[in-house]
Order: sequence, then structure tokens, then C-alpha cells
Amino acid sequence: MNKKGFTLIELLVVIAIIGLLSTLAVVSLNNARAKSRDAKRVSDIKQVQTALELFYNDNNGYPTTTVTGSGGDVMPSPTAGNPAWSTYMGVNPQAPTPADGNCTGGATGNNRYVYAASSSATYTITFCLGGATGQLPDGVRTATPAGIQ
Repeated sequence: MNKKGFTLIELLVVIAIIGLLSTLAVVSLNNARAKSRDAKRVSDIKQVQTALELFYNDNNGYPTTTVTGSGGDVMPSPTAGNPAWSTYMGVNPQAPTPADGNCTGGATGNNRYVYAASSSATYTITFCLGGATGQLPDGVRTATPAGIQ
């Protein structure tokens, strides 16, 4: 008797291997997604800093109003008006979701961008990184005219 085919054990081994490989792929994909969210956060802050420098060049100072976006954005809702520098940006940046790492505490968490200026000569933008990005460690970071710390 010469039957050709796979045994049940062989099929179960192949299915287990495929399941293991797909699990590894999903885990590495989630890590890549978290890193891309942090890269977007840094990119958004740099975009706002560029807009603030353009505003400074035109007005000899930075805006002195404090802006805390709700739900993770640097801009208030359209009904609340836009910050003075928003005319220098094509798109209002919003912190990516879901919040991760150290950015998940509180009702909306630290996953938002907050602009504050004590005078027209300087400003701070606080934001949160879920993981280390480039030379920046995770956690709440601050951007000033001197750069991002």
C-alpha cells in the first residue's frame, strides 16, 4: 500500500511554525508603530518651532499666549481660534494616538503638545515621548528656541 500525503503530526508542526512566525511579525510591527509615533511627535515639534521662528522674524517676538490642545493637539479647537503662528503652518499638528510609554497618565495623558511663553523673547513647548528617540530619552520633553531637551 503506497499512499502519498502528509501525516497529522507533520501538518500540526507546520501550523505551529506558521503561528510562531506570525506572532513574531506582529510583535515587531507593534514596536515599529510605537517608534513611528515618537518620530512624528519630534517632527511635529520641529514644525511648530519653524513656524514660531517665522513668526518671530515677522513680529520681533514670539506669541505670548499659552496654548494647550485638548485631546493631544497643539492647537485648540477651531471654535476656540488658532494660535498666532498657525498661519505659518500648512496643517495643525496633533499628537499621534494611541499614547504609549510614559505618555499614558491622566485623563488625556501627557500625549499632547503645550505651548507656553513667559515673554516675547522665549517659549517652551512640552510634549511626551513614549520611548527613546534619537538622542532624546523617553518621557516629557521640552522644546525651546535653543532646541529640544
